[in-house]
Amino acid sequence: MANKKLLLGDEAIALGAIHAGLSGVYAYPGTPSTEITEFIQNNPLAQERGIHSRWSTNEKTAMEAALGMSFMGKRALVCMKHVGLNVCADPFVNSGMTGVNGGVIVLVADDPSMHSSQDEQDSRFYGKFALIPTFEPSNQQEAYDMMARAFEYSEQQKLPVLMRVTTRMAHSRAVVEVASEARPENEMNYDAIASNWVLLPANARKRNDVVTAQQATLEEDAANSPYNIYVEGHDRKLGVIASGIGFNYVNECFPEGSPYPILKISQYPLPKKLVRRLMDECQEVLVVEEGQPFIEDMVRGVADMKNVHGKLDGTLPRTGELTPDIVKKALGMEIGECFDPCADVAPRPPALCQGCGHRDVYAALNEVLKEYENPRVFGDIGCYTLGFLPPFRAIHSCVDMGASITMAKGAADAGQWPAVAIIGDSTFTHSGMTGLLDAINENANITVIISDNLTTGMTGGQDSAGTNKFEAICRGLGLSDEHLKVVVPLPKNMPEITQIIRDEINYKGTSVIIPRRECMQTLQRHLKQKKAQK
Repeated sequence: MANKKLLLGDEAIALGAIHAGLSGVYAYPGTPSTEITEFIQNNPLAQERGIHSRWSTNEKTAMEAALGMSFMGKRALVCMKHVGLNVCADPFVNSGMTGVNGGVIVLVADDPSMHSSQDEQDSRFYGKFALIPTFEPSNQQEAYDMMARAFEYSEQQKLPVLMRVTTRMAHSRAVVEVASEARPENEMNYDAIASNWVLLPANARKRNDVVTAQQATLEEDAANSPYNIYVEGHDRKLGVIASGIGFNYVNECFPEGSPYPILKISQYPLPKKLVRRLMDECQEVLVVEEGQPFIEDMVRGVADMKNVHGKLDGTLPRTGELTPDIVKKALGMEIGECFDPCADVAPRPPALCQGCGHRDVYAALNEVLKEYENPRVFGDIGCYTLGFLPPFRAIHSCVDMGASITMAKGAADAGQWPAVAIIGDSTFTHSGMTGLLDAINENANITVIISDNLTTGMTGGQDSAGTNKFEAICRGLGLSDEHLKVVVPLPKNMPEITQIIRDEINYKGTSVIIPRRECMQTLQRHLKQKKAQK
């Protein structure tokens, strides 16, 4: 017997995984994927079963741990945002070569329009590149249902499955019909074949032949997939290919049903058989897909390019999210009146919270750097990236997780002084430690500030892997105690902090300053919890 729940797309994915016999979720928090792991952490059945759900240090360690669970025959889910897939690209791509024992789903949440990201990367390219099947749900119900299908398919084909969603799918709600009972977890087994998992060249060449030969089967399965649907239409002047949430937007344009044939694609490799059928039956084709022109580019390879429309010819915008109105315009339909925000409302860019320790760090840093000519501060990914904005305007770069330290080192190698890196506690353990080791090994002339707010603040206050370990980590990497300083970032401590920053900048070598004070958001949460317990 089924029951209905109102779920975010992320929650539908999480519940679908639990009901499909999940044994472990491995993830590093990243919007818009964070809620998947949080849902599993708080789910009663997941707690009862002891499903692993502790945050990983980064996406690479998450992927590798999931492969370890798969090696022992159990089902694992790896969750990340699109840029996190870059971090775990090495084990992800190689997982296509090793294959799987227990099913593995790599859930990637892309962020078109860059609501909280550095780029608009489309993760479907990774699935094609790694030669593994890719699923892309078009609504929350499919997101739930696909989890069971994807785990089964992963174990059937002995390959990991990439599941791609986008921000709007992850963070919108819909009624989902869910099962009343969950499938049991897999039993642990020893069926993994060592020669498949030991990627020595001799073994990897054999696996490469096997995986390459599977591609025809994967494409045939996609053509016959219940998630790839050919919807008939009487007006064949136009055919529409729609993937993922784009299919929802097309349906919203035609509440009474589309007059045009529609090919819905939610499982890849691209089912060329179905694409050719649409091409043969229709004079023109419009490709509606969220993200980059992934399908459109391939479709143009099997058709007259002049008859294919989408992002490459400007029929749809190349950047940003799609909306039903954008799709309507591409279909030549009139757009009705829509809400127009008041022109008198001033934009309100995000800002560091009042009382945030990062504020005091930037205030002190700016005060000291006034004394130097052309100082450069290399920033990183986190709440403190907002230090780029007024009133601080304190950082000069922010490229990717961990880049602050390595960029500061490279700048110092080029002759820049002062070269300061500022990085958060969670980002430091995610990707900053190896950069600091490089700096220490060469005694690079940089000052590193690890701004420790005792949590992963930007994504909602998740546990940080290195909490209370940073001094030990720095010492273990070879940093001398003489140039490892810990301060409490408060206005009353400003003279002490500014003097320490000044001293360490003037030291001709690698030094680390750790300003430590709890995030205001988690502090308030902890105080409320303590009050409730009294």
